[in-house]
Amino acid sequence: MQESGLNNQRVRQLNRQTLLKLVWKHKQLSKSRFAQFTGLSIPAVSKILDELVEDGKLSHSSENLSSRGLNGGSYQIPPEGDYILCMNVTPTSIESQLCDAQLSALGEFERRAISAPTPQALLAAIEAIWQQQSRNWPRKTINLALGIHGQVDPVTGVSQTMPQAPWRGNVEIKYLLEEKLRVTVKLDNDCVMLALAEKWQNAQNREDFCVINVDYGIGSSFVINGQIYRGNLYGSGQIGHTIVNPDGAMCDCGRYGCLETVASLSALKKQARIWLKNHPASPQQDPETLSSQQLVKAWHAGDEHVMRWVEESAHAIGLSLYNFLNILNINQIWFYGRSCGFGESWLEAIKQRIGFNPFDHSDGLKRNATQINFGGLTRAQQVMGIGYLYAEAALENEG
Repeated sequence: MQESGLNNQRVRQLNRQTLLKLVWKHKQLSKSRFAQFTGLSIPAVSKILDELVEDGKLSHSSENLSSRGLNGGSYQIPPEGDYILCMNVTPTSIESQLCDAQLSALGEFERRAISAPTPQALLAAIEAIWQQQSRNWPRKTINLALGIHGQVDPVTGVSQTMPQAPWRGNVEIKYLLEEKLRVTVKLDNDCVMLALAEKWQNAQNREDFCVINVDYGIGSSFVINGQIYRGNLYGSGQIGHTIVNPDGAMCDCGRYGCLETVASLSALKKQARIWLKNHPASPQQDPETLSSQQLVKAWHAGDEHVMRWVEESAHAIGLSLYNFLNILNINQIWFYGRSCGFGESWLEAIKQRIGFNPFDHSDGLKRNATQINFGGLTRAQQVMGIGYLYAEAALENEG
């Protein structure tokens, strides 16, 4: 039997992918920097770059990026391409950031509160923001990249479940918006948005890492061997629905005792409201108007009840992560979401319950030692992460 291997054509495809990936990450690079990153010779890099320019995948600029006075110019994604309007979409708010063809921010990041009692109202809110940007840039095609709360099928572009929504059932977001707006629409789960943001905008990331979003619910997304892992049913990362108490409260998913029922912000607020209603003489907040911000403030003020509830929730998150991450052997974790407002002591409580990774024999100082930290990207950068669906699609086309 003849063994298969990498022929010259496949090697050339992989090298093209590598160079394009570098440009998406660094925006603009010289030949010498390409050579440094890849280990390829300058003549080899030059040949590939010439092909990519000829194919319209890259553009060449005379701008000198070399500090040694050597001017071979620089290469970038063609700036005249379509713009991308990135959005993080829930039934109560839409965050948006317009990006140019190179996925660099244009204009200001915006957060808009919305009321979407129906799928039609949600689609209308998305369309209104798109129409506003279209009026600002009348000569540009503006495609959409949407990070959607809940479970999403990124291939068909269907929102399958949206826990905060008053409706149940599928919403064909991609089809309906493309038919109405006549632009390309890509979408995925909001935790995938965070993973893409980290993958493409944080140079400190490894090939394997995960993001945990602790907010209204609890979600996660994994990057394995540099690729988003979604699973065949696009349900990978549902850490919020790991069961921590089989006799616990009923979850929106229909099971009992899921992590979300004890450790999400919605669960903590529910716990606080019940306590406040049972102690009407307490000088605490009104249980009907208690907000996440007030809960975080009470934690920092040392409220004994809130501190106990939050610490218990952090321990539940840590235990779930211990089991989850040892199975996958991922040891770089980034936390996002409003629960990060509880601060370092909350994160330390999670770390304590995780304990140690039995497969990590480093002294904590090595490059691949276990890292559990807050994510450092701005909210605009987080939302821009969903735009990299377009970059990844372009790279797939090279394969």
